[in-house]
Amino acid sequence: MDDIDRNILRALENDGRISNTNLASHVGLSASACLRRVQELEQSGLIKGYRAVLDRSRLGGEITVFVMVGLSAHLTKDARQFEQAMDAAPEVRECHNITGSVEYLLRVEVESLQSYKRFHSDTLGVLPQVASITSHISLGSSKDMRG
Repeated sequence: MDDIDRNILRALENDGRISNTNLASHVGLSASACLRRVQELEQSGLIKGYRAVLDRSRLGGEITVFVMVGLSAHLTKDARQFEQAMDAAPEVRECHNITGSVEYLLRVEVESLQSYKRFHSDTLGVLPQVASITSHISLGSSKDMRG
């Protein structure tokens, strides 16, 4: 990995739809050399994929809630079962195993407070692994680099 690869990654992170010709010009390579490098970065796993960034507010996902979840036990099987339940929950957009006073931080997107209440009681509230739930409703995001 050299400076050119880093510049390619930075440019693709900012605009995953940039044309190869524009990317090549941006990083100072020929189009064929640039394409070869991008393919190598993809094959090596440094580039995991490309995705569309959606306007959730227009899709009914208007409320973002950050949820801190503490587990009742610190066993690997409990963590796995909790993670599987979060994988199956469409409201959960991200599930992070974290350090600190709780084990997990979730980013949950729902269309209403009633929808979140349902998720809170019918999804999180029924899991035997869950000991504590602390919800933080986002009022807005001044910076969001997720792609």
